[in-house]
Amino acid sequence: MFEFDAAMTAWINNWAGQAPAIDAVVIGISTAGVPLMVLAVALQWWLPRADTAIRHVLIAAGLSFLLGLGINQLILLFIQRARPYEADVTHLIIDRTVDFSFPSDHATASFAIAAAFLVHGLSRRGFWFLAVALLIGLSRVYLGTHYVSDILGGAATGFLAAAVVRLAYRENTRLDRLVTGIF
Repeated sequence: MFEFDAAMTAWINNWAGQAPAIDAVVIGISTAGVPLMVLAVALQWWLPRADTAIRHVLIAAGLSFLLGLGINQLILLFIQRARPYEADVTHLIIDRTVDFSFPSDHATASFAIAAAFLVHGLSRRGFWFLAVALLIGLSRVYLGTHYVSDILGGAATGFLAAAVVRLAYRENTRLDRLVTGIF
């Protein structure tokens, strides 16, 4: 399985460094993708039609984001996978990072946001966020910082976090009414 993962990762990363304009776009996606997703979620709070049901999903997206990244920190205690560039699988076209490779925090964060919208039934918005999450995940492999399986692991963590939040943070509870009524 590792050979297939490494081969897919190397194939995607092989395109990096070939076209400076494409590299710049991919670096931009990798760098700004997650912050822009967070901003897109936050700005929806003030949309004219942002009723309490929408606001509930926005809070759930934020909680899923945070829970997913928290789960990643627990996983990193047990799985300390080296980055693909450290194993000579990829060539890196951005600065090195000091943390471990599995699972990808970028993938976890972006897929958690998308999954929150999907599991709460806002599929149109969810699919837009999912498309962006896929681009972010692909960008991380293209740049040489992650294996494909790191992205899949991050996506799984993000979806798990969204499912847990869906079960734990219920709509129309006293807490939900308090939080969604702010501003």
